[in-house]
Amino acid sequence: MSTPPRISTRISAISESATLAVDAKAKAMKAAGRPVIGFGAGEPDFPTPGYIVEAAVAAAREPRFHKYTPAGGLPELKQAIAAKTLRDSGYRVEPSRVLVTNGGKQAVYQAFATLLDPGDEVLVVAPYWTTYPEAIKLAGGVQVDVVTDETTGYLAGVEQLEAARTERTKVLLFVSPSNPTGAVHSREQTEEIGRWAAEHGLWVVTDEIYEHLVYGGAEFTSIATAVPELGDRVVILNGVAKTYAMTGWRVGWLIGPGDVVKAATNLQSHATSNVANVSQMAALAAVSGDLSAVGRMREAFDRRRQTMVRMLNEIPGVLCPEPKGAFYAYPSVKELIGKELRGRRPASSAELAELILEEAEVAVVPGEAFGTPGYFRLSYALGDDDLVEGVSRLAKLLADAR
Repeated sequence: MSTPPRISTRISAISESATLAVDAKAKAMKAAGRPVIGFGAGEPDFPTPGYIVEAAVAAAREPRFHKYTPAGGLPELKQAIAAKTLRDSGYRVEPSRVLVTNGGKQAVYQAFATLLDPGDEVLVVAPYWTTYPEAIKLAGGVQVDVVTDETTGYLAGVEQLEAARTERTKVLLFVSPSNPTGAVHSREQTEEIGRWAAEHGLWVVTDEIYEHLVYGGAEFTSIATAVPELGDRVVILNGVAKTYAMTGWRVGWLIGPGDVVKAATNLQSHATSNVANVSQMAALAAVSGDLSAVGRMREAFDRRRQTMVRMLNEIPGVLCPEPKGAFYAYPSVKELIGKELRGRRPASSAELAELILEEAEVAVVPGEAFGTPGYFRLSYALGDDDLVEGVSRLAKLLADAR
């Protein structure tokens, strides 16, 4: 008689977050005394601004925040998120159409869980963030990759999207600025894609968590605002993690039509109930405050971005397009695959990344994690000195490739 599997098929199919795995390995090596520099995690190196921390301290002293609160979020925070959305992207939404979640990842999961039935297809531009495939898979959806590369700046156009669309396509996932590539669609490109989605009756799930991190002449454009004809078939995902250096506070949100938000709130009421009240009050201070602290962080990211791209492009065999947003560079290392390096011939970018961690004590995330082998993702959300030292180590090691 066969023994039933201990872990369900659905859950055993989930992969560990590759970015967190790389970060954990780098931190473990560092704890063991090795001078590892990590480009893995997408986490600002800045502390959370002081006024946000003070709001959390005050909230912790309030007895009413020691109790359960509405599963969908504190009413005052939902109101503030609605006001912030109008301020930052011009999209007008009622607080009742906001769901406060335990970080952006829960918003991603609940959006797909609410929209998808088994077999529904989701168009996903690759390279893509590692959590999207797992959330789609858990919802029973089918991911259809629309693969881009450095020759187009990692941007997909309507022609590529249309070629991937079938009668089972229900959702377009639209991400600009992008993790992992830093690609940013222009307003014209965003409008064209949004009109195409509206014409074919598709839902659009748009992840806007990097909205404030754009550089040079790039401009963030919310597809929900730019294409009003999408109507009630657009879901916006966002959070405080990246903009306000609040990755550990775990506050995100989902904005959508009333029926979607109600259904997702019902799901959350059984999964986690309310987000921690202290974190919600910290998020309230963040989204209600001005953006001066954000501006200072963006200036630092921009400086680091330019330094990293310049240094990477000076390494033979490495080609790095200029990212326009977020805080990642996504260079191609395809020319280095299969070359001899320290007595080994890495056959993939994953093997090359492992060699680099061992030999140069530098942690990068290989492109396999993002659906496009032959690339690395490097975060420039770390100190200037560490950034220069880390890329210098990379350059010194890779110069030996033959």
